[in-house]
Amino acid sequence: MPKRKKQKQKFRTDFRKNRTSRQRKTDLTRHFQGDATNEDDLVQRESVRGKGALTRRRTVVGDIAEDGDTGLAVHPEVDLSVCRYGTILAVHGLESIVETEDGKQFRCATRRLLKTLATEQRHVVVVGDQVWFRPQDGGGGMIERIARRHGVLSRTSRGRQHVIVANIDQVLIVTSAAEPVLKPHLVDRLILSAEKGGVRPVICINKIDLIDPADLQPLVGVYGQMGYEVILMSAVTGRNIELVQACLADCQTVLTGQSGVGKSSLMNALSPDLNLRVRTVNNNTQKGRHATTSARLIRLSGGGYVVDTPGIRQFELWDVRPNEVANYFRDLRSYIDLCRFPNCTHSHEADCAVKDAVADGRLDARRYESYCQLLSGD
Repeated sequence: MPKRKKQKQKFRTDFRKNRTSRQRKTDLTRHFQGDATNEDDLVQRESVRGKGALTRRRTVVGDIAEDGDTGLAVHPEVDLSVCRYGTILAVHGLESIVETEDGKQFRCATRRLLKTLATEQRHVVVVGDQVWFRPQDGGGGMIERIARRHGVLSRTSRGRQHVIVANIDQVLIVTSAAEPVLKPHLVDRLILSAEKGGVRPVICINKIDLIDPADLQPLVGVYGQMGYEVILMSAVTGRNIELVQACLADCQTVLTGQSGVGKSSLMNALSPDLNLRVRTVNNNTQKGRHATTSARLIRLSGGGYVVDTPGIRQFELWDVRPNEVANYFRDLRSYIDLCRFPNCTHSHEADCAVKDAVADGRLDARRYESYCQLLSGD
């Protein structure tokens, strides 16, 4: 007896506001005054019901997505027999560059159903996504489905989640010893975002040829005691480039940091054949100029993949509640349970073990200040 074919599942899910134009015009008075004889031809009323073109809930055939997956509630059903599997290397407007396992690249658009499903994310597809796409003539294609993500780096942008990159193993937080000045509070934010996204943070301090490296030892010691790897290097002189190469080998890594710290210079030092554009720091403001305009995934000659991202001026955390901030600070964790009050915020309460540790010098005062800034939403 032949096996019964498995019935496809149907789910009611939310959609974004449909782009269909309304039947009723918004300039009725102007139209009436211009030609009163057409009054009987106007639409007198408009009905918006659950089955209409403007509804925000519809039935989709597919699979329920897991929490923290791709940001979509449902993965639409697709015919995988006519699709190919690939990785998104770059996103340019409405097109994405997708590379297959055999190295071929396709310029793909995104299926309209994926773009209209409700989501808190700014973009439905991002660099690093694994996707199924339907090839088309002329080297193009249509992205039909997004595979589950396992590691992301994201931030808040205009009240929505901006996923910078997906499916990564580690975040290389690139900063500079000088020109522009080192910003430890920004490093703390990026570390917290990496911890929340389930990826390993590595701190890379570039341009150590401009200062005495001994001046950085107190800061390096603080991060080192918490178990974070810190690399002091110079893309100009080549100092400790081999340590960075060993860190990136056979890993999916994203480079992030403020503008002007030398991310593109570091990439050129790792793979000279890339010849990425490099810009100097503004002498008046000591701020970097954007040399990279969009994120893209690059295969390294020594093994592994790196996502080079544009420089950031500010980094607002995504979906981190105030009572969760302390759990992402490794140096604070061992003192949290010693506080007098179980709901202690470690900011103003009496008998707080965290504040006592800061006063006694067992916790770094700058790290505690960074915690207080994140706690207050600054």
